[in-house]
Amino acid sequence: MSATSLFRAEVATAMVVALVLGIVLLALRPKDRASTRNALVLLVFCAIAAAADTAIGTMGGRSFAGILADASTVLVGVVLIRMAGILVFRVLLPAVRLNPARIVEDLVVTGLSIAWGLVWLRVAGVDLGSLVATSAVITGVVAFSMQETLGNILGGVVLQLDQSIRVGDWMKVEETSGKVVEIRWRYTAVETRNRETIVIPNGWLMKNRFTLIGSRSDPSPLWRRWLWFDLDIANPPPRVCEVLVKAVTDAEIPNVARDPGPTAVLMKVEYGIGRYALRYFLDDPRPDDVTDSVVRAHVLASLTRHSMEVVVPREERLMVKENEAWRLAQHQKEIARRQAALAKVDLFATLSDAERAELAEHLVDAPFVKGDTITRQGAVAHWLYLITGGEADVWHEAGGERTHVATLLAGNVFGEMGMMTGEPRRATIVARTDVQCYRLDKAGFEKVLRSRPDIADEMSRTLASRTSELSGRVESSESGKRAAPQDDILAKIRSFFGLDA
Repeated sequence: MSATSLFRAEVATAMVVALVLGIVLLALRPKDRASTRNALVLLVFCAIAAAADTAIGTMGGRSFAGILADASTVLVGVVLIRMAGILVFRVLLPAVRLNPARIVEDLVVTGLSIAWGLVWLRVAGVDLGSLVATSAVITGVVAFSMQETLGNILGGVVLQLDQSIRVGDWMKVEETSGKVVEIRWRYTAVETRNRETIVIPNGWLMKNRFTLIGSRSDPSPLWRRWLWFDLDIANPPPRVCEVLVKAVTDAEIPNVARDPGPTAVLMKVEYGIGRYALRYFLDDPRPDDVTDSVVRAHVLASLTRHSMEVVVPREERLMVKENEAWRLAQHQKEIARRQAALAKVDLFATLSDAERAELAEHLVDAPFVKGDTITRQGAVAHWLYLITGGEADVWHEAGGERTHVATLLAGNVFGEMGMMTGEPRRATIVARTDVQCYRLDKAGFEKVLRSRPDIADEMSRTLASRTSELSGRVESSESGKRAAPQDDILAKIRSFFGLDA
């Protein structure tokens, strides 16, 4: 009698148990239907082999029937072990908040399947001692010839058991970075931002250093980025660091973390050049280059506004064409452009061409990037801005709420009360698009005003009208306040510039 015939009743019971497990898993684990379905297909073959065993045995083909019985016995054990593994590792353990690596399941299922095969061989009367001795020689030969492949497999086992790498992690290997999408027995697959999948042998990962982006303790992978800027050391380093940090904190840039905030440090001084590092945290590693580019744009615009030029080491070959006459002609063209911009502003409509030319000499380029806070409500700044390109939004803040007042376009002026009277800003201005501005400060306007003090009276009327218009637009707790009359504004202008002295 064969070993299989001894367990015929047990095999039938095992098939029923495996079938019930399969039905339960199909209901509980829709994601694993493919694995469960494959096991059920194998179970069908077991049932067919068992039925064929009975049919052939009745017809006298006992030798072939014994083979079918043995096959069905081995297969039903493998199917049952596989079903039990899915139930334990994918249903029961997650229910108690235990999530071992998938490779643990594979190892357990494989080990139990091998153990079941050895048990069946023992029951079938096979001498396991001689089999193990023979297998040891074969195993030694195979291990020597496949040592690299086995190293990759063992590396995959170790990486998953100690969770050095997990699916979903962002990692950097040499100059390549990407998201871990798959960890297999032999390799780890990393998908880059270029939609390229890099296959890295697990053995290599075990022998070499790699970098995981972000901290395991953070819910999202914060990644500190370093951006470098070279500036003339004549610029005070504390002031440069402040400008670099404010360029990021005062702007609304997607994917830039607010906490921890950005920092800036002077890293190196050489040949009269200070090398600064701006560090900020990225909360999504995917758009790294794009976010770096946006941050650089904000920083360069801010540096320009503060008259800090980025130094670029370069070799120059001087050809004497740009002589003094050429430079003077270029300067005159720029002054003419500035005069034309000033002539379009009602605040300077009463000025003569000579007076506008005087003001034009004091205008300073002040570009802003989309999202920049150009000026903040309540801040004290003794200058105004003249928009020559782009759009900016006017916001009034009161009671913790923000109200949109207006949108400024090319040709509009704002901040005039701060320059003329020294009053704090009455609204917050945010760049809706990239904005090109000229900035005029108190010192630049004072010479013109002192040469013709009656300008103050003319401008006070314009300021009173503009102030009344702004007050009428603001819908807040302050909207009921009466706008300052012209006489009050005139008195503030004369006091601020010392015209009464």
